[in-house]
Amino acid sequence: MIDLARATREIDAAAARGEYFPEAWRRKLDLAGGYAVQLGRLDRRLAEGKRQAGWKVGLTAPAIQRQFEVHEPVFGWLLEEGRLASPAKLDHAGLIAPGFETEIAMELDADLAGPAVDRDAAARAVARVYPAFEVIETRGAFSGDLPLALADNAQQKAFVLGPAFARWREVDLAQVTVAVGIDGRVVAEGKGSDVLGHPLDSLAWLARALARHGRKIAAGQIVITGSLVRQFPIARGNRISARFDPLGEVAIIAG
Repeated sequence: MIDLARATREIDAAAARGEYFPEAWRRKLDLAGGYAVQLGRLDRRLAEGKRQAGWKVGLTAPAIQRQFEVHEPVFGWLLEEGRLASPAKLDHAGLIAPGFETEIAMELDADLAGPAVDRDAAARAVARVYPAFEVIETRGAFSGDLPLALADNAQQKAFVLGPAFARWREVDLAQVTVAVGIDGRVVAEGKGSDVLGHPLDSLAWLARALARHGRKIAAGQIVITGSLVRQFPIARGNRISARFDPLGEVAIIAG
């Protein structure tokens, strides 16, 4: 039987040394163990005085599920130190094989918890939405050892928020469209319905998944609900934008 407390300590210590998928733990964890280590590492960050900003949902769109050959959503956590405002300037040299995902972010004004959360309950908890990017790092072979990738917090590095969109209840989020541009060229287009059928269904999925681990989405937290399109790498000098109709625009400049 795996000692998950030991796994958390050792995987966390390895990451501090720059070894993100430690050889000693390859193929040792199952999915439940990967999440247990991930959440244990979150608790360690909070004990150190860091602040949690919220949560991420990943692998929600068919395009990105095909890209990584993983056909179920996953979750991870966000720290306040990773929150960036658009247009965000990234130090490319300080990142590990960086990439980005194009997301609809949601800010809650009420707790969302429990195994029976559905789309309607999720909608009641949302105060505002944002056009957003997730900045990821490829620190190891994500689909090659999914539990260890979850222990590594599912590639999470930072997240970029565009302007808040408070009138979101007047919009069908499933019909929101996005055009993603890199250096002035449109490289992908997507729709809100690409996120598990509806972005609010992604939020509800997260609440139910966290409930299995005794956690919740707290009022005031941000959830990035999953990419509408595939993941793209970030090259030094890239100017990246996503125009969400009608939510607004978000941008990254990679220096």
